[in-house]
Amino acid sequence: MNSDKRIHPVGRLVLFLLMVGIIVIGYQAYRWFNGQGRRAPQVFAWLRDPQSYQHWAVKSGQRCGAVPFAMPTDGFIGFLWGDSFRPGHRHQGLDIFGGEALNQTPVIAAYPGYLSRLPDWKSSIIIRIPDDPLMPSRQIWTYYTHMADQEGNSYIVPEFPAGTHEVFVEAGTLLGYQGNFSGDPNNPVGIHLHFSIVKDDGRGKFQNELEFSNTIDPSPYLGLPVNAEENQGDIPVCPTVVESS
Repeated sequence: MNSDKRIHPVGRLVLFLLMVGIIVIGYQAYRWFNGQGRRAPQVFAWLRDPQSYQHWAVKSGQRCGAVPFAMPTDGFIGFLWGDSFRPGHRHQGLDIFGGEALNQTPVIAAYPGYLSRLPDWKSSIIIRIPDDPLMPSRQIWTYYTHMADQEGNSYIVPEFPAGTHEVFVEAGTLLGYQGNFSGDPNNPVGIHLHFSIVKDDGRGKFQNELEFSNTIDPSPYLGLPVNAEENQGDIPVCPTVVESS
C-alpha cells in the first residue's frame, strides 16, 4: 500500500512561516552588519580615543552646503536615523558623541524657533518651528536630549528652566551641554546629544518622539547621509571643499 507523503496543510503553513521568519531574520542581520554593525565599532573607537578620529567629527554651527539646519553640537555622528538596536526598534534621530567629559560639549539650536521644556524634563528641550524650511506648509519640532548626568542633574542652561514655554531662540543659541542621562541612574548612556526632528500632530502639538514614525529623516536638513537605510557604514561628515587657486 502506497503511503500518502503529502504535507498536511497545517504543516505547509508552519513551513512557510518558518521560511518567512528565516528570510526576515537574515535580512535584518544583513542590514545590521552592513549598517549599525559597522557603526558600533566606530562609536567604541571614538569613545576610547576621540583625538585619533577628529576627521570623523562635525562642528557645532557648521552647515554642509545650502541647508537650513546648523549642526547642533560637536562630535561624531555615531548612530543614525533608522538604526536598529533591537528587533522591532528603529532609532528616531541622531546620536552625536562629543568625546569630552560630562557638561563640556555645548549644544546649540540648529534653527530658529520657540523653545519649550516640560516641567518634568531633566535633560530635554523641544523647539517648535512654525514653517518647515523644506516644506513651509507644515510645522515641525526639533528635539534635544541627554543634557543631564545619570542622576538627572540638568546641564540645560539656566535661561530655560523646567516649565519654560514658547521662548523664541535664534539658531546658534546655547541650550546646554552633552550628558549621559537615560532615566535610569544605574544604566547611563554614553555622553552624547540625541537630536531628532519630530512631526506636528496637526493641532499644534508635537507627536511622541519615541515612535519612529513620528520623526523625520534629518538628512536633507543637515546635508548629510544620516538615513540608516541609505548609509551602510560611511562616516557622515561635510564634504571637503577644495578652493581653486
